Amino acid sequence: MTIQDSTIPDPALPHSSASLLPWLQGSADRVLAWRNGQPVQVGSFLGQARALANELKAESMVINLCENRYAFLLVHAASLLDGRTTIMPPSRAAGPLAEILAQHPDALGVRDGPDRNIPAALDARIIVPTTLLTEPQSFRAEHPSIGLPADHVLAIAYTSGSHSQPQAHYKRLIDLQHSNTGNLRLLSQALGSSFNILATVSPQHMYGFELSVTLPLLCSGIAVDCAKPLLPDDVRSALERLPAPRLLVTTPLHLQALLRADLDLDFEAAVSATAPLDPQLATAVEVRWKAPMLEVYGSTETCVLASRRPAQDPRWTPYAGVLIEPRPDGVRISAPQIPAPVVLADLIELESDGRFHLRGRCSDLLEIAGKRASLADLNRRLLSIPDIEDGIIFQHEATDAVGVKRLAALVVAPTLQEQQIRECLLKILDPAFMPRPLRRVAALPRNATGKLPKAELMALIRNGIPSA
Repeated sequence: MTIQDSTIPDPALPHSSASLLPWLQGSADRVLAWRNGQPVQVGSFLGQARALANELKAESMVINLCENRYAFLLVHAASLLDGRTTIMPPSRAAGPLAEILAQHPDALGVRDGPDRNIPAALDARIIVPTTLLTEPQSFRAEHPSIGLPADHVLAIAYTSGSHSQPQAHYKRLIDLQHSNTGNLRLLSQALGSSFNILATVSPQHMYGFELSVTLPLLCSGIAVDCAKPLLPDDVRSALERLPAPRLLVTTPLHLQALLRADLDLDFEAAVSATAPLDPQLATAVEVRWKAPMLEVYGSTETCVLASRRPAQDPRWTPYAGVLIEPRPDGVRISAPQIPAPVVLADLIELESDGRFHLRGRCSDLLEIAGKRASLADLNRRLLSIPDIEDGIIFQHEATDAVGVKRLAALVVAPTLQEQQIRECLLKILDPAFMPRPLRRVAALPRNATGKLPKAELMALIRNGIPSA
């Protein structure tokens, strides 16, 4: 996997704008985070972040490798106190990490514990600060007005590499404030201006970064739980520890697992992203837990720029100031949170009132044996089969005897055999789109942000990994 860096100048260079904007809001005694059910106030958080900044002494940038959400928040805040930038790598694998370290020779890697996947050659530039291992109650700082230039680059985020090489995107403070305004307007309609967040997604992912890092830092009435629950019972326990109102920030995959577990969950609203949320799944969530199920649309390139409530309306509503322009090669997006328009490979059907439908991605369109389909629709059908916990249909790299790239599938279904899965698919798919091969596996090779890099999928097919 090759990482492409941006041509935007180094954010450590002097800023052209003298306008200062706050990156941390609220008084010293407001609750910013929850750790194991205990509140962390801004004063303690800021004092600990200042101690961490003194320990890091980063020259230019900080590569944030922390898996614990509180540690991630602290490292991000410490870098901002020194006027630095957080790099969020697309993967903790040795290859991508080595590329980032090579591109940013002055950057310092920070993690919150041992990592066996990092080789010794890279380990010399990655530290585990002792400040991260100290309880936040040991620190205290009064909360002054903390600001940075509006065009200061807070973070460098990378695309996932699931469709192409990971590319760097620089996120300025003003950009994140614009997208945060839209997110807060959406969520406050369901929750009011004060609520607590529980996220099952990584803060390294742009969606997780916006909803579980930027939102609590920029909004004085919002706090985030520092857990990253994976199993349904972990989600239930974490929600029970949080005061109401509670927002569950999650993904369609986690929602399916929660519904299968059939637990009584306490939350006042949920929001989903990273993959299309089927309206039937959204409806099932609202019926089961009596809470609005929201969905946001965005990308690493654009941040969040639209939302919908799919149980009530399949159409997306753009955030204020967002301009959607469908094109043959995708969609051109103009928005306050991006310095210049970008083109995404999404197929969009625009309505006269500005709302729109997502019809898949350009790369998802298939034509086999004179018939057309989209990978998004095929995957929706695959995941609608009972007892399938996870799965993906994708286009094989190799061509058949007549030059057609056939489809392949990897499926997580512990209670089904491969032949049973094929029989179910034949009832809902045209035979032209039946994936061959179809392999049952124990788990899909999702990266830290939940994406499925194409190279990893092809490796499972080529190497003949045994079925689960």
